[in-house]
Order: sequence, then structure tokens, then C-alpha cells
Amino acid sequence: MKRDSRLSSVLHALLHMAEQDGPLTSETLAQCMHTNPVVVRRTMGLLREVGIVNSSKGHTGGWTIAADLKTVTLRQLHEALGEPAVFAIGNRNETPECLVEQSVNSVLDDAFAEAEALLLKRFENVTLADLAAEFARRHAHWRSERTLS
Repeated sequence: MKRDSRLSSVLHALLHMAEQDGPLTSETLAQCMHTNPVVVRRTMGLLREVGIVNSSKGHTGGWTIAADLKTVTLRQLHEALGEPAVFAIGNRNETPECLVEQSVNSVLDDAFAEAEALLLKRFENVTLADLAAEFARRHAHWRSERTLS
């Protein structure tokens, strides 16, 4: 089963955007993310609908962050993307009348719901500013390692 990596991709794009003074085109973001500009436009359009990014047309146009990095949480981004399934694993449903399958699914449903609630709660406490600070820390370390070599 293929994993949904849209949240990770959006975070990647937003961190690139946060490092820029001006707009980034869909083509530039697509190169950073190793994807197609159409995918970038479709995904960024979802974020524009909830006020996280802006877009401008024309020769100097592109995507910019519209919201304060300190206020945008991973939970908000997850919701803006349509709340994709958190887990790639799921229940077997070939024989719904089977009592074994019903028992297994009931227990797994409870475990999945509990784990998803915990993860989404954690997403509420991580902001784009937190991710930008983590990137800045790693970038500074990388630069210091290069100068020592």
C-alpha cells in the first residue's frame, strides 16, 4: 500500500518558502520536492483556501506564506489536506459476518483510533516555526561541519 506523503511534501515546500524573500513558482517548488508542478498547484490550492499561502500571477508571481509560522500547526495542515488516513494498515473486511474478523476489527479499530488521536494531539503542538527552527539548527551544524573540513 502506498503511503500518503502529502503532509511531508507540504512541509518541505513551506520550509523552502519560509527561507525566501519573494514568491516561489510551482515549477521551482516542484524541483525542490521532486514532483510535478501540477501536484504543487493542486496541493498549494488547498492551503490557499484556508489562508496559509497566497498565490500571485504574472512574471514575478508564485506562492508565498500568508500565515504566521508560529500559528500554523501540523494539525491544521493535515486538515487542509483533507485529513488523509494516518495509518497505512487497516482491517480485513473479506467476511464481515465472521465473528473472528469482527473481534479482530473491533480491537484494531480501538487501537487505531487511540493511536490516531494521540498523533493528531501531537500535531496540534508542532508549528511551522518549530520546523523552521529545527531546519536552522541542522543547517548551522552542517555549515560548521563544512568549515571544519
